[in-house]
Amino acid sequence: MPSREQMWSQLPDEVDVAVVGGGITGAGIARDAARRGLRVALFEMDDLAYGTSSRSAKLIHGGLRYLESYQFSLVFESVGERRVLLDLAPHLVNPLAFLFPVYEGSRRNLRKIGAGLWLYEGLSLFRSPKKHQRLKPDDVAKMEPILKQEGLEGAALYYDCSTDDARLTLESALDAAEHGAMIATHAPVRGFLKDEGGRISGVVVENARDHRTREVRAHVVINATGPWTDLTLAMSEPKRGKVLRPTKGIHIVVEAQKLPVRHAVICFHPVDDRALFAVPWGERTYVGTTDTDYDGTPGEEYATLEDVDYLLEAAKASFPDYPISRNDVIATWAGIRALIAPEPSTEELAESAVSREHEIIVGEDGLITIAGGKLTTYRKMAEEVMGTAIQMLRLSEQLPETLTPTHSDEEPLPGAIGWPEDDDNEKVAKRVTEVAQGLLSAETCLYLANAYGMRAIWLAERCAAEPSSCEPIIAGRPEIMAQVDFGVDEELAATVSDIMIRRTQIFFRDLDQGLGAAEKVADRMASLIGWNEQERRRWLDAYRAEVALSRRWKEGL
Repeated sequence: MPSREQMWSQLPDEVDVAVVGGGITGAGIARDAARRGLRVALFEMDDLAYGTSSRSAKLIHGGLRYLESYQFSLVFESVGERRVLLDLAPHLVNPLAFLFPVYEGSRRNLRKIGAGLWLYEGLSLFRSPKKHQRLKPDDVAKMEPILKQEGLEGAALYYDCSTDDARLTLESALDAAEHGAMIATHAPVRGFLKDEGGRISGVVVENARDHRTREVRAHVVINATGPWTDLTLAMSEPKRGKVLRPTKGIHIVVEAQKLPVRHAVICFHPVDDRALFAVPWGERTYVGTTDTDYDGTPGEEYATLEDVDYLLEAAKASFPDYPISRNDVIATWAGIRALIAPEPSTEELAESAVSREHEIIVGEDGLITIAGGKLTTYRKMAEEVMGTAIQMLRLSEQLPETLTPTHSDEEPLPGAIGWPEDDDNEKVAKRVTEVAQGLLSAETCLYLANAYGMRAIWLAERCAAEPSSCEPIIAGRPEIMAQVDFGVDEELAATVSDIMIRRTQIFFRDLDQGLGAAEKVADRMASLIGWNEQERRRWLDAYRAEVALSRRWKEGL
């Protein structure tokens, strides 16, 4: 795998398809296009999954609540893609049990929820990870003992999936690269090239490391920039109205012992009855999400004190014997949902009522824009966008004579190639232990297997060849220095934030969010990439700024 610097130097002057945006949708489009045999270049202004795609609820789900608003097609598509992703990335997409409690006086009764879950499973063609169950209060007390028992009438237990959203994005991009795509990260698009007729004919892209620009011509250009959609469109058609109604969602992270949930528990806020989740996350638990309109600059969103208190209030109502406080919050994250703005009407929709459907827009100058949608449906969205792109290539007589079938719904992502058919991650962890020649702890081997899938064996080979790389990044945690090397050499990591936030999740999980190890990681990356002292300091300060933003809510105290 070429490094980020090598990938930039290998960029061609012309491609069939240029994708702007390296989130989950852009990565999926690049993968689909490359697997068809098209020449592809993807341009991302920061790191892969930098925006919404690493700041989601980290769930692959059909959206049970969308049944209430009769969005059956969205749910059908989502539960179908949930099954596909379980097969494509079994190391990253894992079944997760959800507990839906019902209390006296609730507008949701168990019979109605049960009917909804039968419909939910029916829309999945009964291919849910497991069948749902109806639980009596005593059963709920045994299965989730910290949940509020007063007034409990019972609960429904059903299954969706959890994921590492950043690594799902990364592996989609890596698969694209393995099929010939050029993936240029830290490469913002500064403008579009246009031909004499005013049609888009390429992009002007900047190398964020030295600020030099270059032109790359393309027969088709696709805008997959999520929350930045309207800003990207403004470079193409400055007079165009806004496509998006962005909303902000935040999550908080606490130690699992502070909120020891065993299932993803649906909590209803005591003030506005909004549904939230308390999700078990290994040694941590996270709670979210909010849904509020956002009119700021994408990338600058953060959790406010009001946001944090809102989630703490919801958690306290559902788990009164385990009230988490402001002092328990280890980290927060905030992301922007790139929702399609609804048509103007006399009735103003609440944020949570705005549709999660996606839309493909073709501009007068030929720019293809994909907006809206959900993490779960990214592969299907990419397939639809490429259908539009192929039509445009055919009309402009630029379509290659032969295209390879994409099979994007069948071919596994890189870490899933060779994964055990019985989905036993312990087998992979054992193999990692053997290849690393006993240099790694059992905890680290299992962590690597779950994060990297079968690619963890390559990482273990590095550990065996260089035992010093087995050193933990942070004492007492499973992440190791070999991941820094692997991130730079094999996963396009180019900054301290790339490693700490999106390659390892230390940012979210460590009690100090990795600040104590940031210098060590920066030193290692400087030696690998060739940073001078000014660059090392730049990326170290940038990571510290990310941590400060996640703690900015404390300024309201």
